Amino acid sequence: MSNLEVLTLLELAEGSPKDRAARRAGARTAAPGDFARWFGAIGQRSLLLLLFLTVWETAPRLGLIDVTFLPPFSEVIAAGWQLAQSGELYEDVGASLLRALSGFLIAVVLMVPLGLLTGWYARLGDLLNQTIEIARNTAPLALLPVFILLLGIGELSKVTMVVYSCAWPLLLNTIAAVRQVDPLLVKSARTMGATPSQLFRKVILPASLPTIFVGIRLASASAMLVLVASEMVGAKSGLGYLIINSQYSFLIPQMYFGILGITVIGLAFNAILEALERRLMRWKAPVAA
Repeated sequence: MSNLEVLTLLELAEGSPKDRAARRAGARTAAPGDFARWFGAIGQRSLLLLLFLTVWETAPRLGLIDVTFLPPFSEVIAAGWQLAQSGELYEDVGASLLRALSGFLIAVVLMVPLGLLTGWYARLGDLLNQTIEIARNTAPLALLPVFILLLGIGELSKVTMVVYSCAWPLLLNTIAAVRQVDPLLVKSARTMGATPSQLFRKVILPASLPTIFVGIRLASASAMLVLVASEMVGAKSGLGYLIINSQYSFLIPQMYFGILGITVIGLAFNAILEALERRLMRWKAPVAA
């Protein structure tokens, strides 16, 4: 085929110059339209939040709520800015993040493999079942004095509290994930000659990941809850300490900003885990709306 024939075929595939110009014009007009739809979707999802913040800002200023106990939202943000300028905010956020991430990651490393083994081997599950039921029904906050007595009021007791609170959502969801794998998938893999290692890597683990990630996200929320409570009891830094110290000092805007800080960290944790889940499970078909 000559070069002229190749060039002719390419032009036919791309269309006439008018067609190419129309496609470029359509792409230029589609981009602003896509952006407008995306912005509208964000605004629609955030409508209730914006309404809540508006009420928070206006109700104290109109005298509907005592400004002493619920300052306007703008004053809370201003108090947070002052904390940031003094450096106290970064110290407290850094301390809480270090404790929460340390305990959370330790729990993931320990409990997910244990859950996979417990779910796969029925005898091990029967052996550990009673102990797991007793431990998971013992509230972590009820054990806080015990951890402080045994481990002191330093970092070790707080990280251990986080590990304990994260352990049970992780363990129970992982066990349930393995036991809920479709038996037909396991039987089919064995029929095709899959080894136990291949069966675990290619069938059990991928099928269990969605439920395991549910446990991971529940554990991340539990980590922040228990950490804040432990920081309120015995700590000199952290967002829990910031909240309780601001309450005792009657620095109410700072107290509310500490609460907002915990919420933002929790949302960031959840967003990171959702992104990681989507990346690890790209094979999973999206659910139709």
